[in-house]
Amino acid sequence: MYKSVVAFLSILLLVSCAEKKSTKKFVLTGNIKGLKEGTLYIQRIKDTLLVPIDTIKINGDSHFASEFDLQSSEMLYLFLDRGVTNSVDNNITFFAEKGKMNIETSLDFFTSDAKITGSKNQELYDEYRKVVSRYVDQDIELLQKKIKAYQANKTDEVAKIDEEQRGILKRKYLYTTNFAVNNGNYEVAPYVALAEIYDINLKYLDTIQKTMSPKVAQSLYGKKLNEFIAARKKDGK
Repeated sequence: MYKSVVAFLSILLLVSCAEKKSTKKFVLTGNIKGLKEGTLYIQRIKDTLLVPIDTIKINGDSHFASEFDLQSSEMLYLFLDRGVTNSVDNNITFFAEKGKMNIETSLDFFTSDAKITGSKNQELYDEYRKVVSRYVDQDIELLQKKIKAYQANKTDEVAKIDEEQRGILKRKYLYTTNFAVNNGNYEVAPYVALAEIYDINLKYLDTIQKTMSPKVAQSLYGKKLNEFIAARKKDGK
């Protein structure tokens, strides 16, 4: 009887350990239509540098798969080394989170054709980028007008355009703040705060910090945001 109980408890312990280990497991699958040969690198940013997590050789079959432990939801990069063919279209960013994700794309339009599924953070980030791209487009339009105004020595028009650009930047910052506050249950919130509005008034970062869920506050980007805010307060900025 004693041996049976010990054996049963041992099995429970092994199952429990396996479950704990699997909760951090990340599986990425995908297909790059038209790719016959090349190398894929899954990378992350570490100390401002991109470092590889996994390397996948493609030889004939355009499908790929990778599996590794992911401690926290994180923005990762799928880099394609085409070999002899050079292209600037070779990097896909994706917001990885534990579980299964899939990336479908093509060799000809590697970045723009990418369809990424399986991540709520990615879904939210796509929504965010769609809105922010409008502000970027508006700013580029104004920049082109400003260059022409400079060339024509129209100083009043340049000043007016400067004011319009400041307005666009303000709207972008306010939208990003609201986005982060409204999505405090997801790691994308502290990520956009750090990546897009790190230099905003501290009161807005404080608001984002307070709306993060306990889980997000303990995530990779949640901790980084907390550290960043503490450093800015220490520096009086």
